[in-house]
Amino acid sequence: MKLSTRGRYATRALLDLASHQEEEPVLLKDIAQRQQISLRYLEHLITPLVTAGIIRSTRGVRGGVWLAKPPQEIKLSEVIRLLEGSIAPVECVNNPGICVRSELCVTRDIWGELKKAMDDVLESTTLQDLVERQKRKGRSQEVMYYI
Repeated sequence: MKLSTRGRYATRALLDLASHQEEEPVLLKDIAQRQQISLRYLEHLITPLVTAGIIRSTRGVRGGVWLAKPPQEIKLSEVIRLLEGSIAPVECVNNPGICVRSELCVTRDIWGELKKAMDDVLESTTLQDLVERQKRKGRSQEVMYYI
């Protein structure tokens, strides 16, 4: 399964929001610049995130976006499902009726296990987990500069 730019960019934007949550609200143009995402494309990603209650937005001089709930309550599974749909590597995993071989197909079993493993990783990873990973990576890069 290959994630599209929708899922990847939305995750990056949410990570950026979580990393800058003390600066509420955050301007989309700032996220776009920091994450090297087209502002126009980012604007399209925001709508489903607002509709799903993952982020909030406000217009005006002091407008911007912010997380609607704490980052430890936002699971990656929620974000990816919203923007990508199912992450099943083949259609018959979600819809066995499309193939007459589904019941006896051992490769379908493998694709189902693969989907479950990916679902488990996404379900067990929160936005806060990504923030902490980013901090560790940032520190390790800082250490490299001093070596």
